[in-house]
Amino acid sequence: MPESHLTEIVQTKIYAIRGQRVMLDADIAEIYDVETKRINEAVRNNPDKFPEDFFFELSQEEQVSLRSKFSTLKKGRGRHSKYPPKAFTEQGVYMLATILKSPVASQVTVAIMRAFVSMRRFALTYGQIVEKLNELDGKMSEHDDVLKKIIQALSELVEQSQPEETKKVGFLK
Repeated sequence: MPESHLTEIVQTKIYAIRGQRVMLDADIAEIYDVETKRINEAVRNNPDKFPEDFFFELSQEEQVSLRSKFSTLKKGRGRHSKYPPKAFTEQGVYMLATILKSPVASQVTVAIMRAFVSMRRFALTYGQIVEKLNELDGKMSEHDDVLKKIIQALSELVEQSQPEETKKVGFLK
């Protein structure tokens, strides 16, 4: 699979939860072509490599919200974990990458890192655009005041230049 296509796929699997960009354990497992339980084993067997800011378990409400928004549940018997999904931050995903071994591990790790970087760049660009729009909004307000004054002055000039009504000369009917 071309790397750019893999990066695009990864980007669709990055969610914003609790104000952080994260990937779910099942999505990581799918991309790495391993079972989700291997992801959970990696965390369980390496607790020193996964501090609390590298991953968290989703609450029941977050699970329901994700299911309704993104249809994260797949149909079929035995496909749903009885444990809450884990959400990994960028650092947590990178740490998993150092542990997981699969035939596509290197390619996938590069794509995941690029996807996070791309999304970070987009967020920075978006922030700059919002900042510029706020600046323009302020300038537009200033310009609106100036334009109102100009229109008012022009209206007064037009009124002053109107010929005053004079007495009509000639035959009146």
